[in-house]
Amino acid sequence: MAAGGLNYPGIGSTEHGPPPEGYPCLVSQTYLGDGLAVYRRVAQGILTWELQRRSGLIVRTESDVVIPGARVVSGFGIGPFRINAPCEVVWVRRPVPGDGPQSAGFGYGTLPGHPERGEEAFEVEIGADGRVFLKVTAFSRHANWFYQAGGLLARAAQRHITSRYVEGARQLAAGQSMSRNGRNIA
Repeated sequence: MAAGGLNYPGIGSTEHGPPPEGYPCLVSQTYLGDGLAVYRRVAQGILTWELQRRSGLIVRTESDVVIPGARVVSGFGIGPFRINAPCEVVWVRRPVPGDGPQSAGFGYGTLPGHPERGEEAFEVEIGADGRVFLKVTAFSRHANWFYQAGGLLARAAQRHITSRYVEGARQLAAGQSMSRNGRNIA
């Protein structure tokens, strides 16, 4: 796992506050369906790294479940073009018993070696009306001149991976299974 500590200001801001000054923020909210079963399936997937796997990321982690302080390295790309993104979980919210409005999810922040500096959070929310939404919140800046030079490409990549998270959450909401090799099973 990555050495070093969290490398950005505003740790925990994806849970409790505005992003730090100078860090662009992206918030995406997507309707997934209705009912407690949908909410619980998506929460389970978020809290076991399944959402990241379904988005096409290779996930290496110290813990099979999301816990505060757990370190994870997500990777995408092929061979020498693979980008590894080390992060540490900074907050976790688990589902609570009952069927009232609630949310579950986690936020993690970047560690040295990540192409960005900032934080990203994944939450599933169920309202009093039973409607279920995925919320992805991210704030970040490029970690160095190399990634800064590809700024537009990096922002496009962030929007792309967010769309992959949404697709993964839709699969979880629908109860679709995945095989060991990461492909969906109908």
